Amino acid sequence: MTVRRLGAGLVAAALITPALAACASGTGTAGSTPSPTVSASGTASPSGAPVAGDAKQALLDSTKEISNGNFRFTLAGAGSTAEGLVHQPSQSAAMKISIGGPSSDLAMKLDVIHFKPDSWVKLELAGPTADSLPAIKQLNLGKYQHLDQNRIKGNRNLGFDFEKVDPAGSAVLTQGITEVRSTGTGAYAGTIDVTKAAEAGSLNAATIAALGTQAKTVPFTAKVDPQGRLSELVLQLPAAGQTAAQEIKMTYSDYGAATAAQKPPAAQVVEAPAELYSLFN
Repeated sequence: MTVRRLGAGLVAAALITPALAACASGTGTAGSTPSPTVSASGTASPSGAPVAGDAKQALLDSTKEISNGNFRFTLAGAGSTAEGLVHQPSQSAAMKISIGGPSSDLAMKLDVIHFKPDSWVKLELAGPTADSLPAIKQLNLGKYQHLDQNRIKGNRNLGFDFEKVDPAGSAVLTQGITEVRSTGTGAYAGTIDVTKAAEAGSLNAATIAALGTQAKTVPFTAKVDPQGRLSELVLQLPAAGQTAAQEIKMTYSDYGAATAAQKPPAAQVVEAPAELYSLFN
């Protein structure tokens, strides 16, 4: 019996890339009086007075430090959560991902470690599907499974691209801002066109397609830390079809202060079986 394949979006919503970790979300507080809405170019709307600066540019600039690849992050939404770190200086990354819950047909927890050129994953699978399929049971090894890089290249679920170090793709998302306003010190709100956000990693193509025209005006809030670096980005996805409204939240912290990922002990490592690649490809 073969293992049921999982769509990339199931894990991509977590890759970011778990149970929520405590993570700095900025020190700015919302103001008691909403600021005027501004367009992506920073021009005040007819109903508001002109505002100083360019709110969209501030948010675009806030993602630049992410590209340096030294931070911790969390991502939560659609029944999936993730937390982890990226440490470009050592070419390493680590993330813990949780998908589904007690009522899910197949709930999954992944502990993924990348230390270029190697990658490992430890799985914990539960639910009726995991209990009924011998092939899936074989993956509950309690050990880290060493991954063949040739078989995970380009796989968003198991691989990691050190040329694109942000699992949530916040830089891509902020480029889609269509309207933004300041709501307080270091705090913003507005709308984002997410139609091109599938490449970001925090939304999958099926979710975006289901939103229809709503995808062009998804509400968001954001916070930056005192140094102007993005600390929190929250998307409020409206209901679409059979899917209820949901929130996608990503946070960043410890810029420049993350530590290298730790390779698993050799005694805890086995080579990944073919069933593992079948599950994610």
